[in-house]
Amino acid sequence: MAYATINEAPLPRIPEEPVTPDEVVRTDVAIIGSGMGGGTMAYALKDSGAKILVVERGHHLPAEPQNADLDEVYIKGRYKNADTWFNGRTGASFKPGVYYWVGGNTKVYGACLPRFRASDFEEVQHEDGTSPAWPFSYADLEPYYTRAEELFQVHGQIGEDPTEPPHSKAYPYPALDHEPAIQDLADSFRRQGLHPFRMANGMDADTPEKRALVATSDGAPNEAGLKADAEKVAVDPALESGNVTLMTDTKVTRLITGPDGRTVIAALAENNDRIIRIEADKFILAAGAVNSAALLLRSANAENPRGLANSTGLVGRNYMVHNSTFFIGINPFKINRTLWQKTLGLNDWYEAGPTNRYPLGNLQMLGKLRASMLKMARSWAPSPLLKLMSDRSIDIYLTTEDLPRRDNGISIIDGKIHVWWEPNNLGPHKELVRRITKAVRKAGYPVIFTERMGIATNSHQCGTAVAGHDPRTSVLTAECRAHDLDNLWVVDSSFFPSSAALNPALTIAANALRVADKILADAKAAVRTQAAGQKHSTQNDR
Repeated sequence: MAYATINEAPLPRIPEEPVTPDEVVRTDVAIIGSGMGGGTMAYALKDSGAKILVVERGHHLPAEPQNADLDEVYIKGRYKNADTWFNGRTGASFKPGVYYWVGGNTKVYGACLPRFRASDFEEVQHEDGTSPAWPFSYADLEPYYTRAEELFQVHGQIGEDPTEPPHSKAYPYPALDHEPAIQDLADSFRRQGLHPFRMANGMDADTPEKRALVATSDGAPNEAGLKADAEKVAVDPALESGNVTLMTDTKVTRLITGPDGRTVIAALAENNDRIIRIEADKFILAAGAVNSAALLLRSANAENPRGLANSTGLVGRNYMVHNSTFFIGINPFKINRTLWQKTLGLNDWYEAGPTNRYPLGNLQMLGKLRASMLKMARSWAPSPLLKLMSDRSIDIYLTTEDLPRRDNGISIIDGKIHVWWEPNNLGPHKELVRRITKAVRKAGYPVIFTERMGIATNSHQCGTAVAGHDPRTSVLTAECRAHDLDNLWVVDSSFFPSSAALNPALTIAANALRVADKILADAKAAVRTQAAGQKHSTQNDR
C-alpha cells in the first residue's frame, strides 16, 4: 500500500454557507462520545461546577433476556449498530467491531482491564521496527490507573505476573478464581515453567450464581448489571450529580471553528431529521479512534483545509489494532463446564527475554465459546458439530503489538469511512501461536484450531491522533489537547503512540482521569489569574 493512496482521497467539501440549525444548545463542556474515554471524563468533571453535556450517537442498550440469547447476539446481530466501513485497499465493505450505545463498546466488552506494562510507555525494539515512547511515563499514569481500577471495580492480584508494573495500592477487589478446567490449564502451564496469573477483570463474578449470570457476557451485554461498563460506573453517577446532561441519538457531524481557526466554537449534530448546534467553551472528543479522526477530517474549513488539528497531516494516520488470533484447543474426551472463562492470563513472552529476542505478546482467555458464536464464523458447519467442539474446548485470545505505520490509516471518500490497514510484526505473532500451541497440547488439548483476525476485528483500534511533545510529529500535546486548537481534547485511544499488546480500556480510562485533572487545574489557575488581574486593576483605580 503506497503512502499516497490515502493522501489522494478527496477532502470533505467545505460548505460555502453555514447550516441553519433547528436548535442551539449552550454548555460549558461538550463531550462527544460516552464510552470508556467520554464516560470517564464526564465522571471526572461532574463536580467541577461546569455545565457538562455528553453527546452520544446511540441510545441506552436495553437490559433484556436477549442479552444472553446467543443466536440473537451473534447470528442475528441484535446489538450491532455501526455504519458500514470499507477496506481502503480492496474496496470491500465490512461491519466494524464498534458499538454505538451509551457506554460505547464497554456494553459488550469482556471487562478485561489490565494495566499496560511499564515498558509499553518506553521505546521498544520489535522484530518489525520500533514501538515509540509515549510523552509521559507509566509512573505518571500510575495514580490514575489506581483511580480507574477503583472506579471500574477491578478484581486482580499483584505479584502473580512477573511483568506486572508497580502498584501504589492493591486492587480494590480480590482476583477472580479459576474454575476447575481453567485451574487445570494454569497448573499445567506452571509445571511447564510458565507463570500464569489471574487476569484483572471488571466483572462481578465471584460466586457460582453470578458466574451463571455472566457466562455469555464476553462480546454481549449483561442483563444482570454485573459488568463494570462505562454507562453503569461512570455515566450514570455523572448524571446523578445534576451537572451533567446526556443527549442520545445525536451524531456530531462537524466541528466549527471561530475566525482565528484555533478555537472550536460549535459542533453540528444530527438528531433524527433535526440539526442541532452545540456551543461550548471546551470540546472533548471521545468517539473512538476511527470516528474521532473522521470527525476531524470532515470538519475541514478555509483555515484548516486538511481537517481540524491536522497541520501535520497525521490525523487518521498510524492506525493500529492488535495482531490477534482466536485459538481453540479441544480435548475430545473432556467436557469444559466453565461458565466465566476470562480469569487466566500469560505474559511470559510479553517482553524480550532469554528465549525470545523480541516481544511476542499476551495470552488471555475468551469468554466460553458456544456453538452460536462459532456458527457466526462458520455458517456452513452443522450446528451439532459446532456444539460438540465448543463443549470440549478451551478458548484463548492471543495478541501481539501492531506497530504504527503512517500508511495505515483512515480516509473519508464520498462521506464513507475507508480503513487502510496492512498488518505488520506478524513473525512474533506466529511464534506466539506456535509456543501456545505447544503448551496447550501438553496441557491435554491435542486438537488445535486457530484463526487470525482481520480488518473487521478492530475493538482495540488506536493511534489516529497521536500525542507527543513535538507539534511537527504529533497531533496532540502530552495532555491530549490538539496542538492546533486551544480548546479541543481527544481522550479515546486515538492518542496512543503505540498499541502495546493488552486490552486498552483501562489505559483509556486512566488517561481520561489524568487529562481531567489537567483541565481542572488549568481552570483553577485561570480563575486565580483573573482574580489577581481584577485586584490589580482595582488598586490602580484608587
